[in-house]
Amino acid sequence: SFTMNMYLFVYDLMQFCGHSWIFTNMIIRFMTFGKDSLADTFYSIGLVMRLCQLLSVLEILHILVGIDKSRLLPRFLQAIFFFFFQITERIIVLFVVINSQEEVQAKYIVCVLFFLWNLLDVVRYTYNMLARMGIYYLPLTWLNFSLCIPLYPLSVLAKGFAICVSLPYFESFGTYSIKLPFPFTFSIYFPYVLKMYLLVLFTGMCFIIQNLFYERMAHLGTGNIKNKRN
Repeated sequence: SFTMNMYLFVYDLMQFCGHSWIFTNMIIRFMTFGKDSLADTFYSIGLVMRLCQLLSVLEILHILVGIDKSRLLPRFLQAIFFFFFQITERIIVLFVVINSQEEVQAKYIVCVLFFLWNLLDVVRYTYNMLARMGIYYLPLTWLNFSLCIPLYPLSVLAKGFAICVSLPYFESFGTYSIKLPFPFTFSIYFPYVLKMYLLVLFTGMCFIIQNLFYERMAHLGTGNIKNKRN
C-alpha cells in the first residue's frame, strides 16, 4: 500500500542519513587529522553507528510481517536467515565485542570495519529509496548488487580480526564468562564462545555470498536490465 511504501521510504531515508553522516565524518576526519583520527573512530561516531545498527533490526520485522516484499528471496525461511545473519553478525561484533572492551575500541580495525559497513549501506539505502519511487538508475543498481560481493568477505575478515584482537581482553577481564556456584559445575568461558562464533561467521559467509550472487543475477539479468531501462 501507499502508506507502507512511504513508511519504508522514510526508514530507508533515516538509515541513509545516519550512514552518510558516519561515512562523511570518517572521510573528513581522516583528511583533517590523518592516522590520528583512526584511533578515536569509535568515540566520535560510535553512538550513531549503534543507533543505526539497532534500527536495522526492523528490517527482519519488515520481512516477518510481509511489509517489505521486494526483498524476499524465493524461499521465506531462506530470506529470513539471509537478513537475520547479516544483521545479527554486526550487532554481535559491535555491541558484544567492540562496545564491551574499551581497549578494542581504539584499534585501527574498528575504523576499517566501520568504513566497509557504511560504504555498503550508503549505496544500499540510496538504491532502496529510489526503488520505492520506481526509479532504477542502472549504474546504481549495478553498484548495489556488485559492490557487496567483494566487500562483504572483506568485512567478515575484519570482523574475524576484531574478534581475535578482543580475545586477550576477554580472557584477562573475564567479561561475559560465567561460573555457576555449587552444586552446579557448569561454566561458560566466553573466549571459547567467540572462537566457536568465528566458525559460524565464516561458514555463514559462504551461504551469504551464494545468495549475493543469486540476487545479482536476479536483478542484473538481461531481461531485468531492459525492463528497468524502459
